[in-house]
Amino acid sequence: MIDEEPDRKTDARNDLLDTVARKEARKLEARRRGRRSIAFGLGLFGVVGWSVAIPTLLGIALGLFLDRVAPLGFSWTLTLMVVGMASGALVAWQWLQREGRWHDDEDGERK
Repeated sequence: MIDEEPDRKTDARNDLLDTVARKEARKLEARRRGRRSIAFGLGLFGVVGWSVAIPTLLGIALGLFLDRVAPLGFSWTLTLMVVGMASGALVAWQWLQREGRWHDDEDGERK
């Protein structure tokens, strides 16, 4: 049991060194890349917003049409609006995940 104690300390020290090395690499990469402009942030905000808004509006338009043509006991408009919002949010989430992966290093670790 006494022999296990140094191994734990060594593992904890290695984990700490790995964490510090990753953070240092991330900071150096951020310095090299520089600050992103406000236009980049606004563009990202716009892309995410439109990727949710367009499917929602299409769902509403299709729902209004179906409410006139094939009325049922429920509202097509509300149903397809929710489906459009959910699908748009899923597309936006996937897009943001893909953008985030650009900043991963070769080991798959986050920079």
